[in-house]
Formats: sequence, C-alpha cells, structure tokens
Amino acid sequence: MDRVRPRDLAFLTDESPETPRHNATIEIFEGADSDGGGLDYQRLVSLIQDRIAFVPRYRQRVQPVPGRLANPVWVDDENFDLGFHVRRSALPRPGTSAQLLELVSRIVSRPLDRTRPLWEIYFVEGLQGGRVAILSKTHQALVDGVHTVDLGQLLLDASATPRELEADDWAPRQSPAPAKLVADALQETLTQPEAVLDTARGTSLALRRTAEERTRRARAFLGAVTGRRPKGGGVMSGPLSQQRRVVTVDTKLADYRKIRDTHGGTINDVILATIAGGLRAWLMTRAESLGGMRQVRAVVPVSVIDEELEATSLGSQIAAHFVDLPVGEPSPIVRLHQVSYSFQAHKDTGRSVAANRLAGIAGFAPTTFHAIGSRVAAEELRRGYHLSITNVPGPQAPLFAAGARMVASFPVPPLVAGHPLVIGVTSYDGGVYYGITADRDWVPDADLLGICLREALDELLDSSSSGRQRAPRGRRRTKKPADGAES
Repeated sequence: MDRVRPRDLAFLTDESPETPRHNATIEIFEGADSDGGGLDYQRLVSLIQDRIAFVPRYRQRVQPVPGRLANPVWVDDENFDLGFHVRRSALPRPGTSAQLLELVSRIVSRPLDRTRPLWEIYFVEGLQGGRVAILSKTHQALVDGVHTVDLGQLLLDASATPRELEADDWAPRQSPAPAKLVADALQETLTQPEAVLDTARGTSLALRRTAEERTRRARAFLGAVTGRRPKGGGVMSGPLSQQRRVVTVDTKLADYRKIRDTHGGTINDVILATIAGGLRAWLMTRAESLGGMRQVRAVVPVSVIDEELEATSLGSQIAAHFVDLPVGEPSPIVRLHQVSYSFQAHKDTGRSVAANRLAGIAGFAPTTFHAIGSRVAAEELRRGYHLSITNVPGPQAPLFAAGARMVASFPVPPLVAGHPLVIGVTSYDGGVYYGITADRDWVPDADLLGICLREALDELLDSSSSGRQRAPRGRRRTKKPADGAES
C-alpha cells in the first residue's frame, strides 16, 4: 500500500474548479481503412487493455485516511471500468480542426473524478480525411516520471505491427477498511519517523495551498468588482474562470533547421524566439499594446543531469530554467540572439541533456516530459514568472497505434492560478506542434496568438533567405547530429 507523496498530494490539494490539474494531449491518426484495418474505438480499447499493466497506478484511485492521520494511499479500484475511462465521441462529418478544438476545450475544462483512477481518454471520430483523434487527460499527481510514466508513452509502436505482449491477469486487491487505514497510520507514526515527516509535509502543503487559493480568489473577486487587472502582467496575469480555450499550430521542422543553419543556436532557441515574436505581435494587437512590457519572463523546464534533483525513469532530471523573452525588441534576429545567449549559459553548466538523447527514449516520451515539466513549472510559482513553456523533442520517425500512423501530436498543458496562458511544444516526425491553453474569459483572442506565432516564424524565415551565416554572440555553430536529431 503506497502513500501519496507530499509533492503529489500538493497537486491534489491545489486543484479547484478554476484550476483542474491535469495534462492533456491531442494526437491525430490515420483512420480505419476500407479493408477494416487501422484504428477504431475497439482497437484502442484493446490496445490500452494490453498496455495498462505497465502503469499499475492507472488502475488505482486515491483513498483518504480518516482524520488525516496520514497522507492518502493509492489503492486498487475494485470497480475499475476501462469503458468509463476510454470514451467515444464524434464530430459532425467532415469535422474541422475548429470543431475538434472546441470539443477539446470543453473536455479539458472539466476536472477528473477523484473517486476513480485519475485519467480519461477520448476517441474522437469524424475528422476530415477520415482521420481520428485521441485526447488523453491525466492528473498531475499521477505521472511523476519516477513511479509512473504517461500511458501515452506506452501505446505507440515504431512499426505498423503492434508488439505482442503476454496476457494481463490483473485482479484488484481489496480496498483497506477505514479502521485498517487508521491502524496503519498510527503504527507508522510510532515506528517510522520519516512517515511522520511526510504527513507533516503533506498537511503543511495542504494548508499553505488552501491559504494561497483563498488569497487568489479574494484578489480575483476584488478585481471583478473594481474592474482592475493585476499590475505588471497585463493579459499574462489574471484570475481564471472554469472554462478553457485550446489553440493548436502545426509547423515544419525544416523551417527551424533553416533558421538555425543560418543564424546558429539550436532548434530550441528558434522555437523560443518564434514564441517571443508571436507574443510581441499578439500583445501589440490588443488595446493595451505592450503596456510598457519589454520582456515576458518565462519558465522553461529543461532536462539536466543533477544528482541533487529527483531522479526520473527517463534518464535525466527536470529543472526550471528562466528566460526573459524580449517582446519589446523589434528585430527577429536580435530576439533570437538574446534567447540563444540565455540558453548558452545553461549549456555551459555542463548539466544539459542533448535533445537527440531525449528523442531516442523508448516510446513516445514527450507525453511524460510534458507532464513532469508542468509539475516543475507549478512548483516555481513563488519565484514569479509570466508564462510557462514546455518544449519537448520527440522522435523524427513515424509511430503507430494499432497499425495506424500518428500524423500529429499537440500538448495541452494545464493552467495554474493567476496564469491564464501556457504554451507546450512537441516536435515529431518532421513537424513542430504548438499547443496553447488559455482561459476562455481572460484571453478570448487566443486564436490570434496562434496566427501571430505562424507570422513570427515566417519573419525569421525571411531573415534567413539570404543564406548568410550569422551566429549569435558567444554561440559557436554546432554540427548537425548525424542521425538527424535536433539540438
């Protein structure tokens, strides 16, 4: 019987109707073919049934301890129903991207059911071209990268022929009675001093998060009454409603390579410079213009090798890196150079992990990295930032689910209190896919930000058309990895 760790308990405690704490991913697949092959709902259910044994926590729920004598425990769900967690939906044919995103926005706005395992997957049919979408939702308390990776990492194969695995003969263990939970908590108190510390940490975090949430709600109420927005962040900071808006942008990796080859730096630098340019253009379209904002402070979780941080099963640790995106700078090349310089300092520490190493991890690891990255960003709230950006490199070869090829993958990261905008980026099979999550009320023009991101990338491409090699100051040009992976 495993107890919920204090860090994981904090994500459960921090959840509210305005801040559901789950990560989500939209994956687009080729649909079933005329011969009956490919991906359909029943094949997806069978695939999950086949792979879920590798993530036992996906069949467990959180069981509180009476009187809060100890942290809650993970227990097997005796009434586990795969059909409840894997749901079927459809768009009116031919479904457009806008219709899909409207459906996704409504689904990710709803918190997960705390009485069941903390995840859901939606199989969405009816997309244009006969394609289908898989939308997954997983609570931040579930995926820590240590004991549990994201289920999405296990569902994809490197070929159209699925891996054959041994049959799963799982049977749930009986849930402990309340009396046993109390007895175990008292016994741990007497025999395991570290358990007492964990309980104290969990209770302390719960009380602190509750107090912080009350303060945020009071400020939001005062803002609504007075009509005043929080100082300093403009549209980048504000109270959250219970509704979300999801925007996606798909771009080509070749464009980022061209910019990198012309101006130096890394693919990551170019992506962040694109975001900086998109934010600049978007902010300038708003009534408040830039409002004196010259920089947007962003937290960008990065993979590092650091024994002082919690180890993950992915071969590295995840740490927060802060970068000031120069939205006040009119030159796209200068913006790129400034971002590149910031990450050169990170690289010089010797802790950074090469992108091609991350992309080579078995399965589709970006789903797990995004989950861990969003946890890191949430834990850095006290240090202050405007925007969280998770950028994860994925494999540059096609992956398959039940024989169907995945053609795109968009991250849908969660919002945290006071931050009505967040951006996730995944590169996969020649594409770079942006997922923007925004509060529906505070950021009603999030779709315009998506347009601005495309224009910012075009602006950088135009600057690279001459083909002149101009490396940023302090940044040496690096050779392109032989295997085509990005750095």
